[in-house]
Amino acid sequence: MADDQPTPFASVEQWRRVRGFLNDQRHALTGRLLVESTPGSLIPGTPLLARQHWIPERPVPLEHVRLSWKPDAPAAPLDGGEPELDHIRPHREDGTLYRTYAEAVRDLAKPRLFENRNCYRLLDVEGSTTGPRLTFGRGRYFDVINICEAAAHEYAAAALASPDTPVDPAATPFRASIADPTDLLHRPVMAATSTLTIRNDRAAGEAEFVLHWRDPEKVASGGGLYQVMPVGMFQASHDAPWNEGNDFDLWRAILRELSEELLGGTEDYGSDRAPIDYAAWPLNQKLTIAREHGRLRVFWLGLGMDPLTFVTDMLTVAVFDADLFDETFQRIVSTNDEGHRVGPEDATGCSVGIPFTAEQVDRLTGTEPMQPAGAALLRLAWQHREALLGESFR
Repeated sequence: MADDQPTPFASVEQWRRVRGFLNDQRHALTGRLLVESTPGSLIPGTPLLARQHWIPERPVPLEHVRLSWKPDAPAAPLDGGEPELDHIRPHREDGTLYRTYAEAVRDLAKPRLFENRNCYRLLDVEGSTTGPRLTFGRGRYFDVINICEAAAHEYAAAALASPDTPVDPAATPFRASIADPTDLLHRPVMAATSTLTIRNDRAAGEAEFVLHWRDPEKVASGGGLYQVMPVGMFQASHDAPWNEGNDFDLWRAILRELSEELLGGTEDYGSDRAPIDYAAWPLNQKLTIAREHGRLRVFWLGLGMDPLTFVTDMLTVAVFDADLFDETFQRIVSTNDEGHRVGPEDATGCSVGIPFTAEQVDRLTGTEPMQPAGAALLRLAWQHREALLGESFR
């Protein structure tokens, strides 16, 4: 072992120190990064990166978002195994470097949820006046860990080493190799569906939304931050091949997340044996009828990327009439496999969320540690509140 090479123990301890610092300081690190250098164009008034045509001028009904499938898309040039990451890879006991960031997380800081599941890889976004067209291919969840979390770890290590001076770009060679994070073909991009769930009381002209705190002990990305709910990777319900086409649908992805995060439903849909019969699923039947009658309206507000991690979120809003929300989520859970729901209770104990008001939106997006995607979604939803909730809501 070279004299200047750290021992495996010291290497692992340093990696854990930086990983802990990243999970504790994600919000502060994002703010520092944006002060020091903006890696691309931000959605106005938000901390989220996006190309101009990714954000529509007005909310788009979800049914107008078109999906295309390209299963044979070539691999991206970057895969997270680049030598530019050698400086943050810890050493194994035999002195060799971990090959990927995901392998290090698995062995040294494994969260409760950590599976390398198949995902739908975002390849292209085509803007349109009638609704966007999104093209997807095949990908894997650990692409997110190997590139997005690795890039965040690299920046956190550099920030930790220079607490009083700006981060030297030379200390983040992997981020430099990514260049334009919004280039969907340069690296594998897995997208999550982030849904702002709103309970809309039309009679009172009031609304509230559910808010989540993501537990870093349970999740591999975005831990320690507030986020809208539900959120989940856009992926099939199981890796069995018959699910790839059956689950390739934004509403079905949102539906499963509503069931899991708000109702505490299991992720085991039996789709390892047969595809999900969505038409026979009572929750889907109920909500499909509600959508047809305008009691539930689901919108697309665009997509963007976290400037620290480059994690990609598709931004959607599900607006429930108050009575439908109360019927559907009368057994809403307080905790789930990713964290816990946050919300003040009123005097009756009936409040399930945060009031959708300018004051709360400003607080959460301005001073609280909230994920950039959630902050952007709240800002955009407030900007379009009349289109989402009706003219009576101003």
